[in-house]
Amino acid sequence: MSKSFERYQKRKLISSYFSVVLSIGLVLFLLGILGLLVLNTKKMADHFKEQITISVFLKDTAKQVEIDQLQKSLAMADYTKNTAYVSKEEAAEQHSEDIGENFQDFLGYNPLKNSLDVQLKADFVTPEQLEEIATEIGSKNYVEEVSYDKPLIGLLNDNVKRISFWILVASGIFTFIAVLLINSSIRLSIYSKRFIIKTMQMVGATKTFIRRPFIWTNIKLGIIGSIIAMIALAGVLYYVNENFPELGLMNDPVILIILFSSVFVLGLLISLISTYFATQRFLNLRTDELYY
Repeated sequence: MSKSFERYQKRKLISSYFSVVLSIGLVLFLLGILGLLVLNTKKMADHFKEQITISVFLKDTAKQVEIDQLQKSLAMADYTKNTAYVSKEEAAEQHSEDIGENFQDFLGYNPLKNSLDVQLKADFVTPEQLEEIATEIGSKNYVEEVSYDKPLIGLLNDNVKRISFWILVASGIFTFIAVLLINSSIRLSIYSKRFIIKTMQMVGATKTFIRRPFIWTNIKLGIIGSIIAMIALAGVLYYVNENFPELGLMNDPVILIILFSSVFVLGLLISLISTYFATQRFLNLRTDELYY
């Protein structure tokens, strides 16, 4: 009978530990995903900004030496990420593929212009700076027109600011919820041992002595939960990097170190603080209050 009861108690204890580890691991994993978004918000925003292209249309009278000189000067400019020359023939071929028919057969000539496509660095993709760049390039007498999507630039910048703000708000709220969830799991595991805590206190054990094993046990559980969360997070990072390498999530080791270190430290801190206050609560209860 006693052995059966011991096995039951052992299974109950293992189940309690498992639920704590699972709660910590799941919550820290979700926090890690949110942290990944926070740390990479600028990088992802920069990625989309750098897809913006300025098209510099050249006059038919533009000499090849002028075109080459312009392309070189643009390539050397601080704001340029990449430049590409598109001849009017290449542009016509691409346009025909897009519309599904050869428009030159209908018009009898090619109305398109030779052009330079300029991709800008993300820091320069603002309405004000783009206007300055377009004005500077358009001032050259062999440039016909400088074109870019003005409404899209404004919309992109507004959305980046809005998304960044709400990600920070969500991070704060979710961190608070995560602390509450982990704290609740640890308190429930300690609640089942409230009579043991009170018995130890009644025979003269100090509060520090009683708290110590609970704190160490839950710190170990916090470490296991943190490791599980980091393994799951690494799997998500690997998957995203394999399918969306242009985001470059694995290219910055400093961000990765900060992310994984934060997950690990957060698991330890929440486990430590939650265990301390949970045991303190039961240590301060009167004996008759343990039944409620």
